[in-house]
Amino acid sequence: MSKIKLSENFIKNTVKLALNEDLYPSGDITSDLIENNKIIEVKLISNENAVIGGLRFAKYAFSLIDNKIKFIAKKKDGSFVKKNSLIATIKGKAKNILIAERVALNFLSHISGIATKTNQFVKLAGKKCKICCTRKTIPNLRVIQKYAVKLGGGTNHRFNLSDEFLIKDNHIASSDLRELVSLAIKNKKGKKITVEVDNLKQLKKIIGLKFNTVLFDNMSIKNLRNGIKLAKKYYETEASGNISLKTVKAVAATGVDRISVGSITHSAPAIDFKLEF
Repeated sequence: MSKIKLSENFIKNTVKLALNEDLYPSGDITSDLIENNKIIEVKLISNENAVIGGLRFAKYAFSLIDNKIKFIAKKKDGSFVKKNSLIATIKGKAKNILIAERVALNFLSHISGIATKTNQFVKLAGKKCKICCTRKTIPNLRVIQKYAVKLGGGTNHRFNLSDEFLIKDNHIASSDLRELVSLAIKNKKGKKITVEVDNLKQLKKIIGLKFNTVLFDNMSIKNLRNGIKLAKKYYETEASGNISLKTVKAVAATGVDRISVGSITHSAPAIDFKLEF
């Protein structure tokens, strides 16, 4: 599986794009009304309990506007904070801090939101069951969102379409299941193979073939438990399909190895931060 690499260049270039989006075509016409060069020091505060993520993105948002701005982080990415916690202090020209503020907070809010939502699932699933993200990510933000999942204690599913074979319901609808799995085995070349099933009949059709993971999709707890009993001897097991914070504990209790949850990336609420002047 592809590894996530958040190099300094990647973060810097990503923040540059965000700043350009915010400042094109005429800059910050409101902050430009401030004519003085007053130096201020502000506090970055979390307005809610959260797992923090995106501090390097926030730091670059300020430094790319003004490299004399001092951003001093008081927490690290991946740390849990309570409401009203001090996350960082920022010192520099008031005008330039205001120009960079929204981009910095947007990165923090989004990355921390995913990390926090992931962590909620992880705690409920327990130590024996992994929580995985999916490819349900915002285009061009996948690396950042999957980084956030890791901060929250989750694990990354395949990063792209070539990381592993994942034979899903739509593939099966257009071809024979056992034949597809056999072809994947023949052409795997070191890649892992995951096969999705939504009933026990499909599982029995392929059991014994040499692939890696059975993905049980949208199954009842009873059927999931029975499916795991059949598959556990041969394969890693995974569950997916509309799994929420209300249901994840019961799903994990079936003995499944991992649970994939699309909502941790596509529906995670943003964490609210503020600059306290």
